[in-house]
Amino acid sequence: MHSEFDARGAVGTARAPQDEPIAIVGIAALYPGVRGADAFWRSLTEPPPPPGAGAPSLADIEVDVAQFGIPPAQAGALTQMQLLMLEAARECLEDAKAGDRTLQAERTDVVAGVCAGLDRQYANALRVESSRYARELERAMTAPEFGGSARTAAQAADELRTALVRRLGASPHDRVGEMASTIPARIAGAFKLRGRTLALESADATSFLALAHALDSLRGGLSEAVLVVTGQREEGPFLRAALAAKGLIAAQTRPFAADGDGFALGEGVGALLLKRLPSAVRDGDRVYATVRGCAVRHEGRPGVFRYSTSVERRAGAARAALDSCGASPESVGYVECGGYGVAHETRAELDALAAVYAGAGPGTVVVGSVRDRLGHTFANAGLASVTKAALALYHRRLPAQLPPEPGPGPEPGPAFRTLPEPRKWLREAGAGPRRAAVSGASLTGTLCHLILEEHDPDAAAPAAERPRTARVSAALPATLSAAPEPIAIVGYGGRFGDAPDADAFRAAMLTGEDRIGPLPESLLDRELYYEPGKLSLTRSYTDQGSPLEVPEQPPEGLRIPPRRWAVMDAAQRVALSVAGELLARRGPAAAALRGPGLVATGTNLSLARERRAAAGLALGEVESAVGGLAALGRLDPTETATLLDLVRERYAPEPGPRGPEDLDGALAGGVAAVIANEYGLDAVPLGIEAACASSLAALDVAVGRLRSGSVDYALAGGVELPCNARDMVLCSALGLLSHGRITPFDAAADGFTPGDGCALFLLKRYADARRDGDAIHGLLCGIGASNDAKSLIAPDADGQVRAMRQAFGQAGFDPADVGYLEAHGTGTRVGDRVEIAAVARVYASPHRRRPLEIGSAKSFFGHTFAAAGAAGLLRALHALRTGVLPANAGLTTVNPELELDRVPARVSTASRPWESAPGRPRRAGVSSFGTGGINYHVLIEEHLDGPR
Repeated sequence: MHSEFDARGAVGTARAPQDEPIAIVGIAALYPGVRGADAFWRSLTEPPPPPGAGAPSLADIEVDVAQFGIPPAQAGALTQMQLLMLEAARECLEDAKAGDRTLQAERTDVVAGVCAGLDRQYANALRVESSRYARELERAMTAPEFGGSARTAAQAADELRTALVRRLGASPHDRVGEMASTIPARIAGAFKLRGRTLALESADATSFLALAHALDSLRGGLSEAVLVVTGQREEGPFLRAALAAKGLIAAQTRPFAADGDGFALGEGVGALLLKRLPSAVRDGDRVYATVRGCAVRHEGRPGVFRYSTSVERRAGAARAALDSCGASPESVGYVECGGYGVAHETRAELDALAAVYAGAGPGTVVVGSVRDRLGHTFANAGLASVTKAALALYHRRLPAQLPPEPGPGPEPGPAFRTLPEPRKWLREAGAGPRRAAVSGASLTGTLCHLILEEHDPDAAAPAAERPRTARVSAALPATLSAAPEPIAIVGYGGRFGDAPDADAFRAAMLTGEDRIGPLPESLLDRELYYEPGKLSLTRSYTDQGSPLEVPEQPPEGLRIPPRRWAVMDAAQRVALSVAGELLARRGPAAAALRGPGLVATGTNLSLARERRAAAGLALGEVESAVGGLAALGRLDPTETATLLDLVRERYAPEPGPRGPEDLDGALAGGVAAVIANEYGLDAVPLGIEAACASSLAALDVAVGRLRSGSVDYALAGGVELPCNARDMVLCSALGLLSHGRITPFDAAADGFTPGDGCALFLLKRYADARRDGDAIHGLLCGIGASNDAKSLIAPDADGQVRAMRQAFGQAGFDPADVGYLEAHGTGTRVGDRVEIAAVARVYASPHRRRPLEIGSAKSFFGHTFAAAGAAGLLRALHALRTGVLPANAGLTTVNPELELDRVPARVSTASRPWESAPGRPRRAGVSSFGTGGINYHVLIEEHLDGPR
């Protein structure tokens, strides 16, 4: 028995001060008519093109797919956003000349930010949904009102299905290709970057949150470099229609107009490569600017999502950003505002800035907003603003602002002015470095403020000596330095399959019987979508799953109007209920959640509600295909119109957005936002996707924010409901599903079975939890993550090993001290074999007192996709708390290819007591792996009374 575990390099560079400058060393900018940092800067300093001139969208940007090494079989499943972000990543790395100076691949993260569905998600949803339309076409043709023959009707329906598959496209790789998290995974694979990869969404604060996460990762010593890529396109009509239903869409964006009535939705993709300044100086990087301060705050208000109009909250975020880096308001010479063109939001932003910068001299601070030229690029908005401010600092020129015509101009306060023309950014001798602030806000109530500073290479020259210390620290064994303070788990809640809460979930694990069975017809229409024994692009070969019952009413105490509840996605309703369980379990005696917080939910970044609404809006595309059917060639236009009316009446498509609530119910970041807002938490909401590792990625982000001091508490976990026709069909097309039911580690394992689920955890710093008198259910001691940077689908032991080593580098204990491993347990012979091989490389030890027990929650409730890691963590947490090792359901014969003896380890077939020596805490590991080569590993410890 020999373990490859080695603490050296497991943590990496020592934690940096939270005000350490973060250097922007690479920029990419893809906007209509703009390509590259230089072109972007020119577009801001030159007169804009006349109306109607230039490219109105990103459609004219051509991308050479071949350069990214994408297999031909997967090319048809690519989203256009994926290609644009790959190109932005390439241009950013090229701009940083990263090819000349090799990045530390294992410590370079990729973070992508998008909002709303992508083109392939919409096409796949419409293709699956169109089967129902084809059936209604067949029925309408044989109805008495129309009187067609059954034979002709059947021919027309079959012809329509074939035509739509051809028109919309279909590939076995659609389920993986459409995912938002595939974007950073593709980037990681193309450029061999093996750090953390995740996609995130927080409405129009998306790119601000991506940057905030990057700062935490760099300053926390988890990463050497972070590539942040964000983008927004009009992938379909839904986003525009939903924003219009909120009254926010206007013909043009007038950032500072006193009578602004909304914004023009813009398109854009941008990227920034970030490194710690000492590393950038050491490596000889060009530094555009440095990020010094960052503050992200949230105003939790019940009701429909809307921009915060609180001057006090906005001013508080700005002051927090300034305080975080010790900068005075008087040192800031330029403020890049949100400037969304919404009158009340504009007034609140300007009043808040006036309060913060009241001490600045008259006209000494220039204000502007890139929205005057780009419109509101939503998920990309913050990154576009930061790019503009960074280039202004780099070129030492203040950009001009287009006048808000027609309409009255701004009244920003005596300290501020806008410039009609760009001018040199002058600075008095001895005045210190030039600084710029970037302000932004989100529809969900989030407020953002960043402080950027110019980089003077001459002044920074002495800093080149500083990295020597960092290099020495990185070379030492991580165990020589104190492990980071553990994170206390002070609350939990869960709902999986027929288990309505976390206690029922635990009880189910003790029975030894799984909760998997045939899906109800309401979830899987067998006539349309089920064909056992056949691999198909349009049907599922299995009907098994573990669905949950979606709450029909809001949690007790929440006043959510029926219309708003009705348009909320099922994932939002489930997560809101689980959050209620978590908060209720804390009890009235627990300290209130005070201070800034975070709600991070792992989820698919395109919710079912949005996909269905988008399919309803695309009904015209389906009807246009009907007009070209050969089987209907004898119909005249009047007969065709009559037939279409009959089908439409029977088909009853999902209605498009009709009110301000519709967008809220469709946003993936809205899962976290409804929790924060309805429970009145001043906690920033964030949706995170890292394929099947999404919930542990959310946990990782939460831990980073807690350890950085950015937040004082965090709710983190995951939710997904894959027991539906769309997911069953798309997963069957790639042969991912079991023909029976999932049996992890069994010799007969042939795939997974989908299950619905949600679990959330309330986290605090350990010292804070003890101070507040919280019940501590367990301690999170380490969390590691990596990307294989190889195949999107095939598992890789090397990547899994890296994630495990990272976690142990933080934990302060050895693999031999871990008694239970909650494995990913994907339920395939190859996946299980690779996972156990990786476990053996890390956990094998001659000092192990008893075999490592291995199990997987998937054997009971199926694979819950984004919630899978949360299910595993909840199961492991219960084992720590109760001292009972859980069983695995359905295990008949352990796969003989598993290297269990190397550890040694065993797969539990029955629940048993978890023996532990007095005074020695029980410890467990939790793994979660996702398509795209994403790997996460978490280490938790039993909390014993008394000091640690």
